Amino acid sequence: MTWWQAMLLGIVQGLTEFLPVSSSAHLALVPHWLGWELTRSQAFVFDVLVQWGTLLAVILYFRHDWLAMARAVTRWLRHPHPIYEDEDLHLLWLVAWATVPAVVAGVFLKDWVMDVFHAPRATGAFLLITAGLMTVAELVGPRCRLAQHLNVRDALWIGLGQALALFPGVSRSGATMAAGLMRGLKQPEAARFSFLMSLPIMLAAGLVALVEWVKMPGTHAFFLPLLIGFLSALVSGYLAIAWLLRYLARRRLWVFVVYCALLGVAVLLTA
Repeated sequence: MTWWQAMLLGIVQGLTEFLPVSSSAHLALVPHWLGWELTRSQAFVFDVLVQWGTLLAVILYFRHDWLAMARAVTRWLRHPHPIYEDEDLHLLWLVAWATVPAVVAGVFLKDWVMDVFHAPRATGAFLLITAGLMTVAELVGPRCRLAQHLNVRDALWIGLGQALALFPGVSRSGATMAAGLMRGLKQPEAARFSFLMSLPIMLAAGLVALVEWVKMPGTHAFFLPLLIGFLSALVSGYLAIAWLLRYLARRRLWVFVVYCALLGVAVLLTA
């Protein structure tokens, strides 16, 4: 992998991780369309480790939320009290529960997911599923709840969207935002909770990929592309978060529905 390939894929990762268009689909399709010969292990490790760039983007953008939740944990340790009495602590509790479905799915479906990453037609089909999920979310339910007002059942439901996003073509942000909207979240709140709950699972996936990278032969030669991809994903991811939150404050998800549907159909016809 060359430095410019790493930079392009890092930018693609950063932009599409948070826009509801499936970063995994684009990371699988871009090398396929450009005719790049990347080994299966290289592609998987690069894709997951570069997510650490978008992970850092989430930490930096929502630093005030993370600090508030950390202070809430400190207060609870000093003076234990019911979790629901502290909104910041309750939000952290919900993020933890929302992570559970993806962790369970990741343990049991890892090998299957790696195989699907090299099946463009499957990616196209999953893009259509993403479009369908967002369409349903746009058509049902009121939107009046804040993330802090969710319960554990809501968090697990949204977490199922994150579990589906293990497959390339199912947008993590699209599926989790759609699930949040189905549970009555306001649109910007659905996006905010989606981004917050991405941190634990991206961190866990990054640690798994780090182990795989260490086992790979010639890991030192692969360090520079990873660094370039990481920095590219960090900058583009931060900008994508800022833009999408502003967009969702005024507009709905239909443009992303159309994009995913058209891309999915195009992939199925050309793969």
